[in-house]
Amino acid sequence: MGASVDDAELVDRFPWVQVTHDNKHLFRGWLDRKLLIDRCDDCGRFHHPPKPICPECWSSRITPTEVSGRGTIHLAMALHQGAPAPGVDYAKGPHPVVAVDLEEQPGVRFSSTVVGCDPSEVEIGLPVELDWVERYGSPFPVFRLREGAKRGGKG
Repeated sequence: MGASVDDAELVDRFPWVQVTHDNKHLFRGWLDRKLLIDRCDDCGRFHHPPKPICPECWSSRITPTEVSGRGTIHLAMALHQGAPAPGVDYAKGPHPVVAVDLEEQPGVRFSSTVVGCDPSEVEIGLPVELDWVERYGSPFPVFRLREGAKRGGKG
């Protein structure tokens, strides 16, 4: 589906973000429920957010590459207020926002939220996996704690 969507429709599908030439593949991937991270064809390094050149070797030969979405919480924040978004109700308590170190390469991180658990359970070091929810009528990547994940980073 994502590959068949033209640029104008892509912008319409994701009104809350700035879709650019450098990141449009990311959002096309979301339409197919795929997390695409830029990977350099020359040195093999992943990098995110999307850029037109590799920050490691300066090559412009970049390929959006699907990643597993598995990783470890590197940073966790609890937002008590913020912009309105579907599925976010600050009146019920803090909204977790995380940066996840993706397992494909140390230091490559993707930020989103964690669903399916109490926000108090979200902590640095826990293993997570990619999941999807609908936001504004389009797929949106989120994370869930991996089965067996325990507080204290074990699991």
